[in-house]
Amino acid sequence: MGPVLAVMRREFAGYFATPVAWVFIVIFLVLQGTLTFSLGGFFERDQADLIPFFQFLPWVLVLLVPAITMRLWAEERRLGTIELLLTLPLSQGQAVGGKFLAAWAFTLVAILLTFPFVITVNVLGSPDNGAIAAGYLGSLLVAGAFLAMGAACSALTKSQVIAFVIGVALCFVFAASAFPVVTDFLSHNLPLLATIARKLSLIDRFQNFVRGVIRLPDVVYLASQIVFWLTVNTLLLEHKKAD
Repeated sequence: MGPVLAVMRREFAGYFATPVAWVFIVIFLVLQGTLTFSLGGFFERDQADLIPFFQFLPWVLVLLVPAITMRLWAEERRLGTIELLLTLPLSQGQAVGGKFLAAWAFTLVAILLTFPFVITVNVLGSPDNGAIAAGYLGSLLVAGAFLAMGAACSALTKSQVIAFVIGVALCFVFAASAFPVVTDFLSHNLPLLATIARKLSLIDRFQNFVRGVIRLPDVVYLASQIVFWLTVNTLLLEHKKAD
């Protein structure tokens, strides 16, 4: 774990070496606050819960997580420092794991800074804090899955812009795969794919957490997504190194 933690510390410190990290956090908090309290009709619902907050969170992550991951490998390749990194006494898997954990820790900081929302609902009423805690756990797992996807996309190209666009598209596919418009179309044309799309949806799994239900299959699925895309990331680096 030593090399992994060393990479993690280096990358995590790198986020806060420039104002970009703070800009990201401010944008994230403003977006979540606006969507929760304005578009989500928080006060009009007259219910002390964070359901509007969690309804919008995955979609905000779809847009902002690729902005975190787009530089992970694309920047290393553009600057030519990836060769130096991969010649250090650590494996590709350790480098991938360290960078991913740094991005995940940074995202965790951003999500935890929404804690005033929890205080607000507790002041206004008596919410189910167990369900809120489960929602935050689900948010962290969904963010981890999106981060792993975005990191794999970053390993594909030297261009951060291309990595961002591909990352957003990939995250959106897994977020929207269970939308009625998608499943209805597939049900009429490709029934087998409709079933697969429903099972692949991250949002459906996330909704169980929002309801306060932590199911082992949901945890395993989201964790499997993280492992799968980190493996893809590692294999892409192996391929680039062989080139």
